[in-house]
Amino acid sequence: MVNFDLHLKRDDFALTAKLELPSQGVTALFGRSGSGKTTLLRCIAGLEKSALGSLSFQGEVWQSANSFLPVHQRSIGYVFQEASLFPHLNVTGNLQYGFKRIPVEQRKLQPDEVIKLLGIESLLNRYPDELSGGQRQRVAIGRALLTSPKLLLMDEPMASLDATSKAEILPFLEKLRDQLRIPIIYVSHAIEEVTRLADHLVLLEQGKVIAQGELQSLLTDPSLPFIQTETASTVLRASVQKADTGDGLTELKLGQQPLYISKANLSEGQTTRVRVMARDVVLALTPPTETSLLNCLTASVLDIQPDPNPSQALVRIEVAGQVLLARVSKRSVERLKLKERQLIYALIKGVALG
Repeated sequence: MVNFDLHLKRDDFALTAKLELPSQGVTALFGRSGSGKTTLLRCIAGLEKSALGSLSFQGEVWQSANSFLPVHQRSIGYVFQEASLFPHLNVTGNLQYGFKRIPVEQRKLQPDEVIKLLGIESLLNRYPDELSGGQRQRVAIGRALLTSPKLLLMDEPMASLDATSKAEILPFLEKLRDQLRIPIIYVSHAIEEVTRLADHLVLLEQGKVIAQGELQSLLTDPSLPFIQTETASTVLRASVQKADTGDGLTELKLGQQPLYISKANLSEGQTTRVRVMARDVVLALTPPTETSLLNCLTASVLDIQPDPNPSQALVRIEVAGQVLLARVSKRSVERLKLKERQLIYALIKGVALG
């Protein structure tokens, strides 16, 4: 567990954060620019010496009223927005820089393991100026991992990358989440990154914690702003039934119901996450018999929420114990006579790995 009660005051900004974060998975610190995400991350790292309060990690006190453990004594790896690699060292040299400074008995990860995990085998002899943005960031992550941290802090590691580089690095961040048992605190203001990577979410606004909890519950909470945006969505957990159906699809199971996605690099029995946009869900009173849509899920209506667009409504429905959002017209709500606990069929136009 990461437990803290931290306070930081500046001339034009104040941070107040009291939280208990999970000791596994990815916790995203999310909010607009200036909300305090990076400042809070720096406090956890020990880079803000003027921060007051208490902080402990897995029972070890890093900060209290009477003590302050400096950053180099906290077992953390820190990945910044910019890769900040040493320009005079090649990739191997950058990776070895942190590794060599860790006593042998404290080394939890080996270079070969990290190199394979991040797919940088072909880059080892290159220098930073010979790498793409995504490649540099992967090397920076590898360098942080080879310090064998107990906690990995990532400060918007994709903020400076173009769309191509982001698409390149996201699968490797998912591998970190799924294959390593190192808790990660991830700062972002991009909801697409958060929905794909995070397990736990902390929403910050003007230096205060507005909400925190499991990702899906916050994304679909009517009291929070997520459902009122154009990108309103939810993340569903499903198991892989057939990794390859023979026609370019992977069949998932959501409860006992099938859900099809484009063929992905998944294994049968594996649990995965899918993101469904509210705008991609169509509601029906009866299951259609002649349609090109493959995904039709039996569900029940939880409630109907207002939408910023006066012609639209957001319908929260439950599928196999999970909440799904559907953005439909108010006219459709009236025509279908939708009401709470009503049996409904959700037709999903698009599903992406979350």
